[in-house]
Amino acid sequence: MRIGISCYPTLGGSGAVATELGKALAHKGHEVHFIVADIPFRLGEFHQNIFIHEMDTVTYPVLRTPPHDFSLAALMADVIVERELDILHTHYALPFAVCGFLARQMLGDHHPVRHVTTLHGTDITVLAQDKSLMNVIRLGIEKSDVVTAVSRDLARQTSDLIQIDKPIMPIYNFVDTDQFRPVHRPLVRQCFANPDEHLLLHISNFRRVKRLPDVLNVFDQVSRSVPARLMLVGEGPDLALAHEMVRSLHIEDKVHFLGRQDEVAELFACADLLLLPSEKESFGLVALEAMASGVPVIGSTAGGIPEVVAHGETGWLAPVGDVDGMAKYAISLLQDNGLYRKFSENARARAVSLFNVHDKVAEYEAVYESLLGNRK
Repeated sequence: MRIGISCYPTLGGSGAVATELGKALAHKGHEVHFIVADIPFRLGEFHQNIFIHEMDTVTYPVLRTPPHDFSLAALMADVIVERELDILHTHYALPFAVCGFLARQMLGDHHPVRHVTTLHGTDITVLAQDKSLMNVIRLGIEKSDVVTAVSRDLARQTSDLIQIDKPIMPIYNFVDTDQFRPVHRPLVRQCFANPDEHLLLHISNFRRVKRLPDVLNVFDQVSRSVPARLMLVGEGPDLALAHEMVRSLHIEDKVHFLGRQDEVAELFACADLLLLPSEKESFGLVALEAMASGVPVIGSTAGGIPEVVAHGETGWLAPVGDVDGMAKYAISLLQDNGLYRKFSENARARAVSLFNVHDKVAEYEAVYESLLGNRK
């Protein structure tokens, strides 16, 4: 098949999943065309079946901002025709699903390309809360041939919030269990912790919904009971707040700010626990990557996290804001080697059996093939 993929190129779960999906499809022999504003950050390889079509936006004095969305829609239409695409797969309702609709309108209602949209979370849980955008998001969803969501919780939220009859198919995010796996990395680990210390990890875009204060308060309690260090990976609006809290808690010597890191598999392999206390999380890709690396997760019950993390088996979950509960769970795991080993093994097994990249790519292929069969 000839498949176009449009997604955000920057750091985030949607861009990572869309890029990994494209790479996996290319390795299976499909022709994959990324239609993007910039090269996706996780592409990281050359493959003969992968093509990049980068948007070039022209600025006009009469416009206050460049017409990015219209330029993207025009590029989609051009690539669909020139490369004879069978499938256009847009990741995020706004702007990509809407741009996909505009592209098909340019080509005429009877053009054979089929349009799949995958919802990733904040396109619904944040953007759709704005009433001025609600109808635009609804348009992008309703005009797609098939809509998928990365968790059952997100599919339910979308149906409830947008008030649409269109079925939404849950297809979970996935992980490459060959890339994210339990490996001993002593040389990397010793950069962040001494042999007798535990190493905790948090990765996010440092937005308010990720609850950085909870991450630091949980870690502060943990470090008072067991020797521990914390790796904070990412950048975002709450970075300054995190620095301020680290100083106020007097844990500067225990916290490592690593900034944005595109390649994180080695960091997961070094960690003992992942902290994910988010108040909104449509899926929680970092939780899955941690589990694939044999790292148990201490997190919240928000959104799709309970669909990824099996409470009491691959990690512990507590209500949003329950810092004391999360800290107790973390300490109990770190102080019991036998229990920790069991959780670690369970985490890896769950990632391999339920969220393997090969199985999920096959689910997307089945969606594509069904649409093309209907077209024929």
